[in-house]
Amino acid sequence: MEYSYEPEGVCSREMIIDVENGIIRDVRIVGGCPGNTLAVSAMVKGNRIEDVIKKLKGIPCRDKGTSCPDQLAIALEQIIEKNLKPSNSTK
Repeated sequence: MEYSYEPEGVCSREMIIDVENGIIRDVRIVGGCPGNTLAVSAMVKGNRIEDVIKKLKGIPCRDKGTSCPDQLAIALEQIIEKNLKPSNSTK
């Protein structure tokens, strides 16, 4: 399933993340430093969401307090949260 995330506090403008069964299939980062965002995208493909979060969460960029990798980790946390919420079909 494909998810879109709008990062905050960084140069990139959008992250499009394709996830299947908890595995990252593809990441496209729009904006940001091209070499770095392409490298991050390539490195996370095929990895479990939880493993990527552990590696990228909290990585800073200059004095921003966040970074594109950190924002990707936040996006992945939101994907997990969204998919673990109970459905409203029991109401």
